[in-house]
Amino acid sequence: MTLQTISPSELLVKPFDLIKYQTLVLTSGSYTAGKFNAMVIGWGFLGSMWNKPCAIVPVRPTRFTYEFIDNSPDFTLCAFPETFKRDVLYLGTHSGRDEDKLSRTRLTPQASQLVSAPCYAEAELVIECKKIYWVDLNPAQFIDPDIERNYPARDYHRMYYGEMLTVRAEPKFIAA
Repeated sequence: MTLQTISPSELLVKPFDLIKYQTLVLTSGSYTAGKFNAMVIGWGFLGSMWNKPCAIVPVRPTRFTYEFIDNSPDFTLCAFPETFKRDVLYLGTHSGRDEDKLSRTRLTPQASQLVSAPCYAEAELVIECKKIYWVDLNPAQFIDPDIERNYPARDYHRMYYGEMLTVRAEPKFIAA
């Protein structure tokens, strides 16, 4: 797809719909070294932190992607058209620890513009992020007791804050 490079402030999304329903593919690692992994995220945030455009993504320590994002300086977030829903679903239901799951999809990893993590040729939205902060969730600080139900294995997320370095998007994601 031919995507237009825009400023993060020009990004037009309904964050809840994008993250929860369309889902985003988080990829971290090195494209040039061929060592990276992708996972689907259904939780996260897009906004502003410390006067920087940021994406905040949660990754459980039990996920294979955890070791990649923890040891990499950056990550990408990609959204795909509806025609790739099955491919994205496959990434979200299989582990890269067990198989080369990308080879089972129609998704084509490619070099990103500014970060080492790959993006995908089929993406309709690409957000390239540089990690700037992380914090582990502390269950002692859960005010709402219902939150704990999301952690039956006590595998609390690490929250990675990424400064959006560049955004490339199809016209439907661009503010007029």
